[in-house]
Amino acid sequence: MAFARLPAIVAIALAAAQSAYAAAAARPVTCPSGHTTANAACCALFPVVDLLQDQLFDGAECGEEAHSALRLSFHDAIGFSIHGGKGGGADGSILAFNKTETAFHANGGIDDITDGQFPIWQQTSLSAGDFVHLAAAVGTANCPGAPRLKFMFGRPAPKAPAPDLTIPEPTDSVTSILARFADAGFSPKEAIALLASHTVAAADVVDVTIPGTPFDSTPFTFDSQVFLEVLLKGKAFPGNGSQPGEVLSPLAGEMRLQSDFVLSQDPRTACFWQEMIDNQDFMMSQFKDAMAKLQVLGQDTRKLVDCSDVVPVPKPFTQKIKFPASFSKKDVQIACHALPFPNIATVAGPAPTIPPV
Repeated sequence: MAFARLPAIVAIALAAAQSAYAAAAARPVTCPSGHTTANAACCALFPVVDLLQDQLFDGAECGEEAHSALRLSFHDAIGFSIHGGKGGGADGSILAFNKTETAFHANGGIDDITDGQFPIWQQTSLSAGDFVHLAAAVGTANCPGAPRLKFMFGRPAPKAPAPDLTIPEPTDSVTSILARFADAGFSPKEAIALLASHTVAAADVVDVTIPGTPFDSTPFTFDSQVFLEVLLKGKAFPGNGSQPGEVLSPLAGEMRLQSDFVLSQDPRTACFWQEMIDNQDFMMSQFKDAMAKLQVLGQDTRKLVDCSDVVPVPKPFTQKIKFPASFSKKDVQIACHALPFPNIATVAGPAPTIPPV
């Protein structure tokens, strides 16, 4: 992949804007690029957005890089504790100190996106934290159905790598996962909301023989299909038999994470999991709010500028999700009996095989 060099004048403007953002008046302005923003400090970000779309996201696609940029933002930010003693949160340490953090077991496979982002980041004057979390917001916006994520500008450079063992893993118990999220300041509902990201996610290293194995049958749209399909009765493993961190999947070519399944069945989280199904607006709003919190963990938000209007507006998802062909409500492993299960139609035809992403 060739990387275009950001013009020097843009880099200079970005550096000047970043150093002066606190003094910038929050008023609507028209940028030299023709974009309109609520704060002049944000003008220098539009060329970076264009650079990301052209050089990282293959012309604004909801592809592997977009999925991975969203994963990277989570893995960067969650290395934090409200009690102290862990990392700096959403500071970009996973990019700035990538040789250290990509060696952590929980970060398996994340070196592909850090390798892709690093040379582009170096063409800009953004801090590592601003770059990682802007890339996540822009990449997510390429996926139809996604909410338009917030972006706060002005994170300082990270001071050190985050420590190991701060990222929940697919083999962890529900109690362990919820405890790690609580230590970072998230409720069980917020933890489930963040897992909406799995609708556009895939596994590369759970089973190394089948990289790019998606978690639902619609990996290029941000919809609640993953919340439905995790509840379906499993039939087989998609690759080389049972691997740590996966359980039987309902569809050929699809992977079901052990952690997703146990969270969908646990009484602490099952009803909120089920509530996401075929509830697009609710899922979007819950994910957007949880991501807004995640992407400023450890940051002094009083010193940041709201540049959310530089993030592209995602295309809507206006359809209804459906059971994959050959499945119906009789195949659902319902764990929440306090709420009615939604009425969902079934795709016609034989059971599909889901291709890798």
